[in-house]
Amino acid sequence: MSNLLYTIAVILVIFWAIGFFAYSVGSIIHILLVLAVIAILFRLISGRKI
Repeated sequence: MSNLLYTIAVILVIFWAIGFFAYSVGSIIHILLVLAVIAILFRLISGRKI
């Protein structure tokens, strides 16, 4: 489960970077970035190993 969460977070960060440089997606991509950061922080705080 933690690998899935980490994978989703990485994918969201990649999508954010694409949207940030393309300027076509709008503000919803920043919401996805926040969700990705929350997922990464949750993984770090929970202390689960890979």
